[in-house]
Amino acid sequence: MSSSFQAIRDAAAAAAAAATRGKVRSRAGRAASDRTMRVLLFAAALFSIVTTAAIIMVLVVETAGFFTTTFPAPYLVQEGDNADSLAARFGGTEALMAVNDGAWPPDRGLEPGTSIRIPKRVSPTEFLFGTRWEPLLGAERHFGVLPLVTGTLMVTVIAAAFALPIGLITAIYLSEYAKERTRAVIKPILEVLAGVPTVVYGFFALMVITPYGLQAPASFITGLLRGEPMQVFGGFNAMGAGLAVGIMILPIISSLSDDALRAVPRSLREAAFGLGSTRFDVSVRVVVPAALSGITASFLLAMARAVGETMIVALAAGGMAQLSLNPADQMQTITAYMVQIFLGDAPAFSIEYQSSFAVAAVLFVMTLTMAVLGSIILRRFREVYE
Repeated sequence: MSSSFQAIRDAAAAAAAAATRGKVRSRAGRAASDRTMRVLLFAAALFSIVTTAAIIMVLVVETAGFFTTTFPAPYLVQEGDNADSLAARFGGTEALMAVNDGAWPPDRGLEPGTSIRIPKRVSPTEFLFGTRWEPLLGAERHFGVLPLVTGTLMVTVIAAAFALPIGLITAIYLSEYAKERTRAVIKPILEVLAGVPTVVYGFFALMVITPYGLQAPASFITGLLRGEPMQVFGGFNAMGAGLAVGIMILPIISSLSDDALRAVPRSLREAAFGLGSTRFDVSVRVVVPAALSGITASFLLAMARAVGETMIVALAAGGMAQLSLNPADQMQTITAYMVQIFLGDAPAFSIEYQSSFAVAAVLFVMTLTMAVLGSIILRRFREVYE
């Protein structure tokens, strides 16, 4: 009781000291200061809204341009193609002359296997449901975004499967089992991990996770089963990238979930202990359900971070966009493709360059969907305590 009274006296003394620091202002001066702060805060909020709206507007306009503009694109002449059939398929002789230096048929002829240029417009159906994503290589260009979406979701699912249970278990340990001294050591270490540059995680995936964490056990197991070890994981694969992303988001889940668990009122724990529950029962059946909204928020934040991760997947997942469910295959994610485009592999304002805005719009829709679903889930499981 005396310690509580002393704490109240200390808080009152600190408040009085804070109130007497600085200049004593008149009523008009305080009003002017309030108006200034109100204007500054409004300007900051307005700046955030305008920049967000501008980014979305640019994304919408450029994505619409990708689907409505006709771009010159390469085409490999097939057996049976001739000048008339190609003109009938690709917009007429004048359109083909415009993209082939004013000559149609081209001077080099139309022998099968010859690469020519055609006017190409990508339809939303081809983009959304196409299974080949080959905007930079090959005799023809293909813009089916499903391989990029599959790669993004594959890496995210692997990261979530690794980080969500480990992060929650770590949070339960820190909140319900660890001593204050132990918690004071472990939690700062986890928060330091959150500040490690993602390029370091990508390098770690290439040099440690894939060769020693994945391929070495796979070689051992296949050696036992087949008599000789097999190369299961190549240098680039979705599993290694997903595990590295999982390690990256682990501090987010454990730290935020720990805060949510510790925010549960102590009276709930004491009531459960009073009924004879063990610490495990209290943790799993009382505290975790009571903090479910906060835990869900940490999960969603981590998932959004995993979906938008760039450097790890650009380094460790590979650069081949392919429609596959094998985590040992190399894959390309949406963010990795955008990095590839803006490194200068595609001419500015070409069809390949414009496709980066379309895939960015897909990524925006994915993260927006997650945010909306997260908001619904949070409202559904929100608990309010007095």
